[in-house]
Amino acid sequence: MLPRFTEVARRRPVDLVVPGSALDEVVAPYAAVTGPGSLELASGGDRLVAAYDAGAVWLEVTTGGRTTRHRSRRDARPDGPVDEVGLALTGTHVTALTRHDGVWTARARVDLEHRIDTHDESWLARLGSDAPTAGRFGQLGLRDVRLVTGAPDGRVVLSATSAGPGFFDTAHTSLWELDPSTLGLTHLSDLFFRRPDRPGAYGDHATHVLRDGDAWLVATSTWGDFDRRRPTVGVTLARTTADLLSGTHLLDTEPLPLPVDGLRSVGVWDPHLVRTEDGWLVGFVSARKYFRFHPALAAGPTLDALTLRGAATGLAETEGTTLLHLDGAWQVLASDKRARTYPVFDLALRPTGTLAAPYLSNIPWPTLVPDGDSWLMVAFDGTPYGGRICGYGTHGDVVFLRPA
Repeated sequence: MLPRFTEVARRRPVDLVVPGSALDEVVAPYAAVTGPGSLELASGGDRLVAAYDAGAVWLEVTTGGRTTRHRSRRDARPDGPVDEVGLALTGTHVTALTRHDGVWTARARVDLEHRIDTHDESWLARLGSDAPTAGRFGQLGLRDVRLVTGAPDGRVVLSATSAGPGFFDTAHTSLWELDPSTLGLTHLSDLFFRRPDRPGAYGDHATHVLRDGDAWLVATSTWGDFDRRRPTVGVTLARTTADLLSGTHLLDTEPLPLPVDGLRSVGVWDPHLVRTEDGWLVGFVSARKYFRFHPALAAGPTLDALTLRGAATGLAETEGTTLLHLDGAWQVLASDKRARTYPVFDLALRPTGTLAAPYLSNIPWPTLVPDGDSWLMVAFDGTPYGGRICGYGTHGDVVFLRPA
């Protein structure tokens, strides 16, 4: 039986550059530089510049010997002092920002999709800058928070989507250690992915990480190059013996085939894997179209022999499918945006109740962390960051809830 939860704290870790990182650690198109004036990221003859002059900030992009200038009419000129300038490459997007009183605000952003293949690993290997601070891009917010299964030595580790300055294709996966007593979050690592069907390195996210024997399994959703004009999302799986709890990692993946028989599915995401005595349970989300989606559950003796066990097809905007062992049985939790509740299901995806907790903005996942004889709920919300140029996708605050 789960208790009623109430909010007790929030955290918002924001770092344009991961502290202590360097550009030679960049294995995917997630890099940033900061300094007091104009900044540059360069690879071969390609140059990405955040220009700062006379109180205004804009972008200059040089490719193939041609330079273009990108300046926002409304946001190029900050209203107040500028303590620092930033330049971030996240996916195919490059963004110029300014910082004042510890807060970053985007001043210009441009999509490089048709000019540079930023996912190209050889292009990334040549990336350099003479900026005072340069390294891996960090995060403007965290969402899709999920408990890492089987972290060693009793550590509480969370996977999260590190939000970038824009839509889904500016984000990536990160791992964080949680201190349940202080609710402090420590950034451990960043995970990036190679796809089985195309070259390049991607910031895929909405991820579950679990220990399986002497290896890690990493199941993730292919949001890293999401295109609204050609929407498609699937789930991939990586297996590695690397130390995922530190540094940066580029993981090879293979498809994780999720059964969607009879669901008219156009995409799947939000995987959650559990190994049981009988084999595997895999919770996920299936979309009948973008964006109408619902929870589903698969089961099988192995991950390549799964069959559909249930689906809550009557729901329309419900995701974050999470398996929880409670009262001697596995149950399925999710987050229903329309009803603003956290529904609970049995393994046939029949509703059995709801989780009693405040429903936050956006679609917060119902992540429950064992805490002594009780539970700590870790969720997130839709609080944006970085100003209007960033638009949707910079959420959110990490929200902690304890039994009331």
